[in-house]
Amino acid sequence: MIRYDALDALPVRGALPALTDALDGPGTAVLVAPPGTGKTTLVPLALAGLLGDGPVRRVVVAEPRRIAARAAARRMAWLLGERPGESVGHTVRGERVVGPRTRVEVVTTGVLLQRLQRDPELAGVDVVVLDECHERHLDADTAAAFLWDVRETLRPELRLVAASATTDAEGWAGLLGGAPVVVAEGAAHPVETVWVPPSRPVRPPHGTRVDPVLLSHVAAVVRRALVERPGDVLCFLPGVGEIARVAGQLGDLGDVEVLQVHGRAPTAVQDAVLSVGERRRVVLATSVAESSLTVPGVRVVVDSGLAREPRVDHARGLSALTTVRASQAAGRQRAGRAGREAPGAVYRCWAEAEDARLPRFPAPEIKVADLTAFALQAACWGDPDAAGLALLDAPPAGAMAAARSVLTAVGAVDGDGRATERGTALARLGLHPRLGRALLDGPDAGAEVVALLSEEPPREYGDDLGAALRAARRGGDGYAGRWRAEVRRLRAGAGTRGGQDSSDDRAAGLVAALAFPERVAKADGGSYLMASGTRAELAEGSPLRGAPWIAVAVADRPVGRGHARVRLAAVIDEATARSAAASLHREGEEVHWADGDVVARRVERLGAIELAERPLPGADPALVRAALLDGLRREGFGLLRWSPDAVVLRQRLAFLRLHRGDPWPDVSDEALHARVDEWLEPELGRARRRADLGRIDALQALTRLLPWATGEAGRLDELAPERVTVPSGSRIRVDYGDPERPVLAVKLQEMFGLDASPTVAGVPLLVHLLSPAGRPAAVTADLASFWRDGYRGVRAELRGRYPKHPWPEDPASAEPTRHTNARLRR
Repeated sequence: MIRYDALDALPVRGALPALTDALDGPGTAVLVAPPGTGKTTLVPLALAGLLGDGPVRRVVVAEPRRIAARAAARRMAWLLGERPGESVGHTVRGERVVGPRTRVEVVTTGVLLQRLQRDPELAGVDVVVLDECHERHLDADTAAAFLWDVRETLRPELRLVAASATTDAEGWAGLLGGAPVVVAEGAAHPVETVWVPPSRPVRPPHGTRVDPVLLSHVAAVVRRALVERPGDVLCFLPGVGEIARVAGQLGDLGDVEVLQVHGRAPTAVQDAVLSVGERRRVVLATSVAESSLTVPGVRVVVDSGLAREPRVDHARGLSALTTVRASQAAGRQRAGRAGREAPGAVYRCWAEAEDARLPRFPAPEIKVADLTAFALQAACWGDPDAAGLALLDAPPAGAMAAARSVLTAVGAVDGDGRATERGTALARLGLHPRLGRALLDGPDAGAEVVALLSEEPPREYGDDLGAALRAARRGGDGYAGRWRAEVRRLRAGAGTRGGQDSSDDRAAGLVAALAFPERVAKADGGSYLMASGTRAELAEGSPLRGAPWIAVAVADRPVGRGHARVRLAAVIDEATARSAAASLHREGEEVHWADGDVVARRVERLGAIELAERPLPGADPALVRAALLDGLRREGFGLLRWSPDAVVLRQRLAFLRLHRGDPWPDVSDEALHARVDEWLEPELGRARRRADLGRIDALQALTRLLPWATGEAGRLDELAPERVTVPSGSRIRVDYGDPERPVLAVKLQEMFGLDASPTVAGVPLLVHLLSPAGRPAAVTADLASFWRDGYRGVRAELRGRYPKHPWPEDPASAEPTRHTNARLRR
């Protein structure tokens, strides 16, 4: 019996006429309906003609998550007074509940993509509803693009609805050919917002790390909400680990039941959350509870303000989830859970002033995630570059290039990026292409290992993939149950056998290596070097420690660490590494500068891992020359033979370049590297090692840079002389070490009678006046001023110490001398 009382109470009913007109006219629509209005349940039933009016149609509803798909189907079946699988059914990975009379089928977007690849026309389907478009999951964006392509080229009668509570309605309308936007007025109950920022400073999230101070604060806010408000409490946290930690802090709530809801939660727990409880409840949930789910009894939402989004580090070859601030749209969705059945409240664990600075919508997954699976979908669809797909955001070129590289390595695409027969088979497995490759090429027990990797096992299973496989086999927890179901699905889909290999560890290692060939890793010192070039470290006490080779299946990068941290790996041998990563095998000549000299050798590598090497006599001279240049860049031109005259010549040239410019050459290290062909040949061409560089005369080489062609080279001694003659007749060396102001260090008595400082190239020398013992007595760039103002103090200080030397009262008119008074008298 249809529950018309419940259906009539859903506010979206008022938008059905406009939605029907849109589908009968243009055939597409964007439905915007607030949470709790019935867009996920009433609309599909009405479009299928299951409420007693309207044409009979077959409707497919696509949800981004399995838990939401199951819940939506069960709710619609309940509204019809039926059991799931009759008029309404659902299909998710590993589970299909439909019957011959099913008119509304709720599927995940991943399931919908597989169907589109097998049957692009979606034969027998009249309407497709893409629910929760605002979440911008990659599968949903891809499905929307494929469906629009189908409608444009194959089935113009296929009706499409993009539905969400909060979305870029105009963007989706444009994507669907100018689809009408139908807005359902919400009749949700009012929700009061309570701002409860932490009283103590909280470190921002980094990677998957969340400050324990925030989690303790969230737990305290839950306790406060239980006291201040009636009804059940729904608390949003970013991930499974945070849910477990907060649950641990709420273990003493007495008669209050604490439930943990996430994508890995057992089906029994998910069902319990979606039914009315006998006791008051606290439901700790990830973002799976944001959309499509009505958790009965909830009057209060506690929002941590955090969410998890995928990120990929192409440089290290690591993909992972990262913790971010939840968007404003997610915040509205979460708050709406509190007002579905009655007035409620949302406790937001951040300051009101911060709210306006949050992103409006979540980051589109296509912008931040690993695009390997997307690229394969696009290739199988016949558009390898995704250039012709109707997407709200184009895929980043770098991420697509990385994805195509992986697909080429596993044989999924050809040289033009077109899907191969193998690629088509991989796309239909419902797995990441890496795992699909491991399933097809792996051992008989490969399905078991792939099932472990398709949904990462609990941390308590450990970091040894072989041991985790054995734990899953004997486990009685929710994860083990889902793992067994996935194993059955994979065996059926790939036609693999169920027998075990002689060694679970060997099977685990082979599968991990096949799936992630760039992550085969060799022990190197205290860590492992992966073929990708990234270093990885095992946790203390890991049973994998000491293994010469491992294959890393799951890794992340801890805060403040340059190395990856191994989360899940298996022991392998070198033969397995070579076989699985054969596309990374290279053998060739390497000539480079290392450990202070040229190293020439023939090297065999597996990516960045060195397998074997032997000396290489008679190396290519061009490679040797490049290595020598690299050595000069690293260690400087001090590797050459620098006589004192060579050093002085470089200083003189630097002085002239600064003060006279062209044609005098720039002799900085950068400029000398740029002109190495002009001044360091042919000596460099004859060199083979560091010792040969040490025999190159830098003085002779530098003279090649002098401006001989202009004739200016002949003026070097005129413009920047090595020595200048002072009044005493002595020829004193000029120190050009500071090209701004060269220095003339001369005994004070030798400068008597000179009233202006000497110059070179028009630049006054900085005169260091020395005592008779050669120690600094004064520094001046203006001799006249010194004789007038500074000399008297120097004379008073030094004449008693050096009485044998002349100290006239008027040095400006005195005779310069190199000698003592006695010599002068003679």
